[in-house]
Amino acid sequence: MVRIGIVDDNYFLLKALEEKISFFEDLSHKFSCNSGAEVLEQLDLKSTIDLILMDIEMPGIDGIEATAIIKKRYPHIKVIMLTVFDNEEHIFNAIKAGADGYLLKDTAAEDLHAGILETIEGGAAMNPKIAKKTLKLLRHPDLSNLTTAKEQISLSDRETEILEQLASGLSYTKIAENLFISPSTVRKHIENIYKKLQVHSKLEAVEKARNYNII
Repeated sequence: MVRIGIVDDNYFLLKALEEKISFFEDLSHKFSCNSGAEVLEQLDLKSTIDLILMDIEMPGIDGIEATAIIKKRYPHIKVIMLTVFDNEEHIFNAIKAGADGYLLKDTAAEDLHAGILETIEGGAAMNPKIAKKTLKLLRHPDLSNLTTAKEQISLSDRETEILEQLASGLSYTKIAENLFISPSTVRKHIENIYKKLQVHSKLEAVEKARNYNII
């Protein structure tokens, strides 16, 4: 019998997960919580849980932060991130926090059940779409620190706007017309963009900006 806790601040999604768990006799739903802080309090009282289904975006202590704390305090507890988000930043941060799996909330009950059992047995629950993105992170480690990279690059709104138009194939003159500035001002902004992105061409700038989800 796998003892399970569920953490989600959305009442309807929480009930949907509880219902999915109830379909299987080898899964035992032990508690539900609405926040990261609440699940930590719950585990302080009773940590005889095998696995937690954890939401990511919650007020206060979010799912990723809660997972990192849980894995440090209770390393025997498995954690599967169960969320509507499948972007690279969330996946990487969840894995870095110690998550044992990452599934989308619309995962069918049977697939959720299989993922839970796989995780308990030492595997990693991950649907094909998430697995593909995880492989992308492994192949391109520069994508694994998107938040830090964005903060370091810190393009201004105007620079981002110009870069987006540059990515559309527009000339300096056309960009200047669209933004009501001079071509020389556009060139100056692009010089700054190159410096911030640490690139030397339009192609490199556009590719790097897309990789880091800047445009």
